Amino acid sequence: MPRRAPLQMRAQDLAAPPLAQRAAPTQSPARTLAWRAALFVPALLGTGLLVAALYGWLSEMGMSALEWVLLSLIGATFIWVSLSVSTVGVAIAGLLARGQSDARPAGVAGALDIALLVPIYNENPSDVFGNATAMLVDLARRSGPHRYTLFVLSDTRDAQIAAEEEHAYRVLAASAPGGIPVYYRRRATNTDRKVGNLVDWITGWGAAYEAMLVLDADSLMTGRAIERLADELSLDPGAGLIQSFPMLIGADTLFARFQQFSNIAYGWLLAEGLAKWARTEGNYWGHNAIIRTRAFAASAGLPHLRGRRGKSELILSHDFVEAGLLRRAGWQVRFLPRVSGSFEEPPGTLIDYVLRDQRWCRGNLQHLRLLGTKGLHPVSRFHLFHGAVSYLLSPAWFVLLVIWSLLGVDAETNVVRYFNESNPLFPDWPPEMSHIDSAVFLIVMYVMLLMPKLVGAGIIAAHPKATRVYGGRGAFLTAFAVEILLSIAYAPIMMIQQTRAVMRALLGRSSGWSAQARQGEAYPVSTLIRFHWVETVLGILLLTGLLAGLVSLWLLPIAVSLYLAVPLSAMSAWRVPSVLPSGLGMPSPHTVREPAIVARARDERSRLRSILNMPRG
Repeated sequence: MPRRAPLQMRAQDLAAPPLAQRAAPTQSPARTLAWRAALFVPALLGTGLLVAALYGWLSEMGMSALEWVLLSLIGATFIWVSLSVSTVGVAIAGLLARGQSDARPAGVAGALDIALLVPIYNENPSDVFGNATAMLVDLARRSGPHRYTLFVLSDTRDAQIAAEEEHAYRVLAASAPGGIPVYYRRRATNTDRKVGNLVDWITGWGAAYEAMLVLDADSLMTGRAIERLADELSLDPGAGLIQSFPMLIGADTLFARFQQFSNIAYGWLLAEGLAKWARTEGNYWGHNAIIRTRAFAASAGLPHLRGRRGKSELILSHDFVEAGLLRRAGWQVRFLPRVSGSFEEPPGTLIDYVLRDQRWCRGNLQHLRLLGTKGLHPVSRFHLFHGAVSYLLSPAWFVLLVIWSLLGVDAETNVVRYFNESNPLFPDWPPEMSHIDSAVFLIVMYVMLLMPKLVGAGIIAAHPKATRVYGGRGAFLTAFAVEILLSIAYAPIMMIQQTRAVMRALLGRSSGWSAQARQGEAYPVSTLIRFHWVETVLGILLLTGLLAGLVSLWLLPIAVSLYLAVPLSAMSAWRVPSVLPSGLGMPSPHTVREPAIVARARDERSRLRSILNMPRG
């Protein structure tokens, strides 16, 4: 490590306003308000109309407690679906207005000293250092004014992996391009996980660097993307954090491939909408973002929370909170969705995705306890609330599924009505609902859920140049259909898994801190059965109800998905062949024409793997 350059960083008092608050520059307040109204007003109006219509139908014979629960759940779920649709609407309006969601400030960027930080924990050393090598080589080809230093910050506990990290570091340091110093540090004790890892670097060496670009173990960025973020920070003195939009790469399993296709084909539209309405109150995703070091040290130090039985509790999903604290102190938090060359890797299998999601779930639910933080911007509070609600929606959908199942297909199979009729104190519920009404209601919900994907696919399909990078219009539409089918198949399984994660989080059960599995290796059948037994049992119950004529046929896709949870999970690890006809392999721009830096990173990984596997005597 270089000579120490300590920078003070202390935990913020969330019950009091920040000690030092700068005047935050504004981005056309009237326009900002207009874009936010375009997001929230249609969503609130649409939800209000739906709830009013359902209330008029349900209240014909008076409202019971169960009817109020049903109405509340439908309203609570529908408004978040509507917000996704509104985000797409904002994006399209911005594109039609030819607005630049990430317009660059005028001027010539001044030189910054920038630290490239790669925090790792029990990762594959050849992959981490192979990616780092590719980034440094690409960055060295740029002629920008900024000075860069790479730090690999290890929290690894496994002695064998640590030895390989040190070996890989020596190889990288010996071959790194001139002018870019490379350092490696492994902490003796990994206090406070990733948060503590970064705080340790800031308080030890942060004063020597005006900015830090935080990367994940699987992050990969082109030199052009890094330089663009550095220029933006240099030209905008009010910016405390600038987040890029990472695109997914390296997807070779079925589950990873459909995530990658979705991210590239539709994610850009949601990203455009988010950047348009969030403006300078954006969010932070924990990686592939550049941060002003002194601003972060002065305003984003995280305290411990008081947990159950008075125990000290680490803030887990720290990135959202750090973004809110930066904005609270008057720093802009910006999102640049059009910075190309920012990449990350998706989880390879359904189980890998769920295990990562379980860690995120507990942290996002923790955000509900932080909504009362003094001085937070309302949009920052919304980001925290939205993160928690994204997980709470799964239990809400599950309860709706249970109620829908109990309603049966007619008066004779309605379990709720049966129990009400056995007790004269309860009203006769629900009112008659025809099969046509049921179909219309469910179709509206499905269309709203799929609307962002339908719009994104429609825009691409309408432009020949856009479809060309997907292998042609036919290949794109086939890939779109495959992705939709896989999304429908895996969504009910994710609903149950997220519901279980929420219950574990509420009960205080920790999922621990383990390295993320990134190789997409198949799990044995015994593991699959243990992992998905709840979904399988629920699927059997629903299918039994369907065969007995007790459950509506509209629930058939959900029942089949849950019943087939184990084979679907096994299928998620299938390796997608390099060539499949007519878009069945869900080709995307990064598979049809692989970015140069991705190919270089793969080669560097392979080279390092060979070196690390060589016997040392």
